[in-house]
Amino acid sequence: MNNKQKILIVDDSEMNRSILADILEDKYEIIETEDGVEGVAAIQKYGTELSVVLLDVVMPRMDGFGVLDLMNQHHWIDEIPVIMISSESAQTFVERAYDMGVTDFISRPFDALIVRRRVINTILLYAKQKKLTDLLVTQLMEKEERSNLMVDILSHIVEFRNGESGLHVIHVRMLTELLLNHLLNKTDRYNHLSKEEQDMISMASALHDIGKISIDEAILNKPGRLTDEEFEIMKTHSMIGAKMLSETTPYKDDKLVQTAYEICRWHHERYDGSGYPDGLKGDDIPISAQIVSMADVYDALTSERVYKKALPHETAIQMIMDGKCGAFNPLLLECLQEVSETIRNTMASDVAALDRKRATQNVAAELLRNNQISASERTLRLLEKEREKYKFFAALTKEIQFEYNIDPPTLTLNPWGTQKLGLDEIIMEPRQNPQFMAIMGEETWNTVKQMLLNSTPERPAITYDCKLQYNGELRWHRVIARAIWQEEEEEPIFQGAIGKVLDIHDSKQRLAELERKANHDSLTGLLNHASARKQIIEQLEGHPHEKYALIIFDLDHFKNANDTYGHIFGDEVLKMEAQKLKDSLRNEDIAARIGGDEFLIFLKYTDEVEPIIDRLFNILIGRLEDFEFTVSMGVAQTEAFDSNDYETLFHAADTALYAIKRSGRGQYRIYSADLADTLANTEASAITEIESNIVEPQELPND
Repeated sequence: MNNKQKILIVDDSEMNRSILADILEDKYEIIETEDGVEGVAAIQKYGTELSVVLLDVVMPRMDGFGVLDLMNQHHWIDEIPVIMISSESAQTFVERAYDMGVTDFISRPFDALIVRRRVINTILLYAKQKKLTDLLVTQLMEKEERSNLMVDILSHIVEFRNGESGLHVIHVRMLTELLLNHLLNKTDRYNHLSKEEQDMISMASALHDIGKISIDEAILNKPGRLTDEEFEIMKTHSMIGAKMLSETTPYKDDKLVQTAYEICRWHHERYDGSGYPDGLKGDDIPISAQIVSMADVYDALTSERVYKKALPHETAIQMIMDGKCGAFNPLLLECLQEVSETIRNTMASDVAALDRKRATQNVAAELLRNNQISASERTLRLLEKEREKYKFFAALTKEIQFEYNIDPPTLTLNPWGTQKLGLDEIIMEPRQNPQFMAIMGEETWNTVKQMLLNSTPERPAITYDCKLQYNGELRWHRVIARAIWQEEEEEPIFQGAIGKVLDIHDSKQRLAELERKANHDSLTGLLNHASARKQIIEQLEGHPHEKYALIIFDLDHFKNANDTYGHIFGDEVLKMEAQKLKDSLRNEDIAARIGGDEFLIFLKYTDEVEPIIDRLFNILIGRLEDFEFTVSMGVAQTEAFDSNDYETLFHAADTALYAIKRSGRGQYRIYSADLADTLANTEASAITEIESNIVEPQELPND
């Protein structure tokens, strides 16, 4: 494997690229491009794999400054150092290059020692900067984690005293984040909230009931209804919490403390002014307190307390929407309805997630005590945080997501997928699971598995459209999966796959309808000429030894019917003829309207074709109101020709139809070589007769 650092040389001079490559290729992997456009493409492809870019200035299509401009726009210059190479050394030129972010400047002609030294220095400089940046990020993350930890500890102390399980704080925080994100996507009214302020609201929500630490436990944990006096005492917790925060003198101006103050004091205010402690109304209540208030009410309704049983999700949502738990911002009520299913899924799965989290932490702690792993607790927390974020966003996408392991055969579904399909989250031996196979189907299972086995580590992704059966309906879905391969020295070993399943039924139906409209005549519902031609060619090429007949017919004197009865009547005649064709032909036969009152039929036969033609001809003759119509029909058979060529058949049938029209209409004729000769002779005679009747002009006398 090539572990050399990559250097990109962007220069239109092959000689310059060759000299630089000769200087550097012993220690670095060299990538060459000959202009700015190719250079940008290479930067997009390799990204931070590039240790440095050596960039010429004067190049065709896009010069070096154009490349630098794009690197600045996309912030690539922040992570990929650039050394400018040029024979131009004017002060303004060099200053412009440095202003656009280049790290160093090398003039031509090249000195090998200078080139190597400056490349090495640049790479080392960026490596040190990256190390310092990573260290700073780590310290900031640790600081944030410590802040989160202290907030969680403080809020859990309150809940422990309150006789609750500790889940309430987690639920409120999760719901606050969910409602806030949806609200910001729904409206631009709160665009003034920075990302930092949004994070503050979620974190500070954990402190909403901190004032309860001063309430008598007898009131907090009373199993029955509170008296009026007790309720008034309970209501003081909002002001007590706010006062505690405002008196944290060293930190009272901290944004987290200020946000927590808003939430503590006003999360029991109501949009109509009926709340406490200050009776604030409408948007006088900070949006942070409004959102936490709704999250608090929902979780209180759906959680068991010493004084009540937990209510179902639907009941809690309906009670809030009906105003039975106080008045809320109408916009927030819309958000609550729109994320209702996400809330249900998130709340239903998070208790199990917490159990898994505790189990993971216990195992990790035990392994650490025995020096079996070296991962830090901070790393574990970060991994757990990422897993929670993944679970949250997966619920929002409403996709069936899965992971399949081959040893032992195990299929794991995401919570939304389990609810959608009515299956367990973990399915051992899915091939032997009747419920799963009833949904997937034997053929689909085998096809998807074979496609995964046929993939490679270089091309591991597959896409497959299939139908799944669930909830009494067969619907189109798209399976998008990535095979997981274990790289071995001899050959890779298939380990399983990850992927998702998308419901594409409605879009598939719309596409099918659009294709149907594109392939069919809008008036009669028959195929149009182009689509019929394509299908006929496929049959002729796919089954060249079968016997086929191509028929062209039109309605006699159809123009007279249009002129006498009108175009609406004419349309009804055409639709009636089309319906006769649909009723008379087999599913494998092809019928099309090829223009005006002309139609085409293509069919396969085994014995004689004439009885079939005779039957169709008589069926197509008819009457509509006072108009009695006949048809003229030309027929061509594949037997009459050496090769099955559509254009030849069509021309032959058209020739036979033309012969009928010349002899009086209202008949059908099958094409033959004799017919073609007769028509040719007739046309030649007609031309001769016309030419013999032409009077030659008399010659004019000369002046």
